[in-house]
Amino acid sequence: MSQSTTAKRDRMHLRIDAGAKKKLERAAAYEQTTVTDFVMASALAAAERVIEAREKITLAAADWDVFYEALTNPPEPNQKLKAAARRYRERYGG
Repeated sequence: MSQSTTAKRDRMHLRIDAGAKKKLERAAAYEQTTVTDFVMASALAAAERVIEAREKITLAAADWDVFYEALTNPPEPNQKLKAAARRYRERYGG
């Protein structure tokens, strides 16, 4: 039976007041886990929520239809788009 694990090498240190520490210990006890595991799970869950809120776009059905149509049947580039592409190539060598 092969189990792949990643070695934990990075550390984070936190300074917290006694009240915050007691609260974390109490919450971890309710979850029957260590304070480290409780803090890690909570922080990762919060990080996932923040990342999803910033990186995920939700469209209404009508907006999705417009977006999908533009992707599948893009319009011909107009003069402004052509000028922007030219400026990009000049600036970045694309």
